[in-house]
Amino acid sequence: MIEVRNLVKRYGNHLAVDHLNFTVDTGQIYGFLGPNGAGKSTTMNIMTGYLGATEGEVIINGHNILEEPEEAKRCIGYLPEMPPLYLDMTVREYLDFVAELKKIPKKERKEQVEQSMLLVKIFDVQHRLIKNLSKGYRQRVGFAQAIIGFPEIIILDEPTVGLDPKQIIEIRSLIRELAKKHTVILSSHILAEVQEVCDYILIISQGRLVASDTPENLENLMSDQQTVEILARGSRDTVKKIVNSVPGIRQAAYEDGGEKQTVKVVLTPKSGADIRESLFTAFSKADCPLLMLYQSRTTLEDVFLELTQGSSAVANRKRQKKKTEREEERKEKELELMEESEREGGDRDGSSL
Repeated sequence: MIEVRNLVKRYGNHLAVDHLNFTVDTGQIYGFLGPNGAGKSTTMNIMTGYLGATEGEVIINGHNILEEPEEAKRCIGYLPEMPPLYLDMTVREYLDFVAELKKIPKKERKEQVEQSMLLVKIFDVQHRLIKNLSKGYRQRVGFAQAIIGFPEIIILDEPTVGLDPKQIIEIRSLIRELAKKHTVILSSHILAEVQEVCDYILIISQGRLVASDTPENLENLMSDQQTVEILARGSRDTVKKIVNSVPGIRQAAYEDGGEKQTVKVVLTPKSGADIRESLFTAFSKADCPLLMLYQSRTTLEDVFLELTQGSSAVANRKRQKKKTEREEERKEKELELMEESEREGGDRDGSSL
C-alpha cells in the first residue's frame, strides 16, 4: 500500500505539487490523470525516490521513501516515460545488469530475468541489441526491468507515449496481465487509455488532487448536466404544451428546428430522471411527429475538463461536438440529394431512348 501525505514540491517560486494526499490500496490498477504540467511525473518521481519532497512524506508498505529508501524501493518497479535503456547492450545483458543493480541474489538472477522476459514476451529477442529493436519492443524491455524482483507495486509513467495503435493495444494487454499479481499505478493524460484499463482514477490539476473515484462514479458526478434533445414537427406552442405535460423536466430551451415547421428543444431533466419514454409517449398521444430524440451523456472527458479547466471548456467541447454533428448531417443530406438527382437524370435519359 502507498500513502502520500501532504506532499509538496517547489522549484523556486513554482509550486509543482501542492499538499497532495491520497492512498493506493493493493490489487487494483490506478490511473493518475491530469493535463501536461499538472505534477504527475514529479509526484511519481518523489514516490519512487528519484526526487526529494519539499514537504510531506510517502510511505511504501510501511517504509518512508526518504528515511528507508532501500526497503521502500524494493517494493516498487518503475517505468519512467523514457525507459533507462543501454542501447549497445543486448536485451539479456541489460536485464542481467538490472537484476544485479537491484541486488537480486545471484542464484535467483537467471530465473527472474527469464520470467520477466516471458511475461512481457521478449524472450525471442533476448540476444538482440536494444538499439535494433522497435519502439514497442524497447518499451517491453522497460517493462521487464520494472518487474525484475517482482515488486508488489508497478509504477508506469506514460507507458504508451509515441507508440502506434497496435503497440498501444499490446501494452494495455500487458498492463492488465501485470495487474493480476501486482498493484499498478498508471500515469497518463490520455483519457481513453485510463478509462480502458484502470479500476480507479486520481485526477490531479495544478499539483492538487481534484477527484478520486471509479470511472463510473466520476461520470456520475456531472449527471445533472445531461440533456435530452428533441426535434418535433409542429408549432412552438403545440410542442411547448406537450413538453410541459411531461414530468421530471427541470429546464427547456426552444429554438427553430432548421426544417420547415419544426422546433428543436434542449431539455434538462431533474436529477436522476429518465424522461425519454415519457417524451415519446406524450408526443405520440398528441399526434405530433417526433423526428429526433437524443440523450447527451456525461463522459469522463467532460468530467476531466470540468475539474481541470472549468465548465466553459465542457460547454465549448459540447458546442463543437454539436457543430460537427450538424455538419455531418448537412453533408449526408447533400449526398442524398445528389444521388436522387442522378437517379432522376438516369430515368429521364432512359425514357428518351
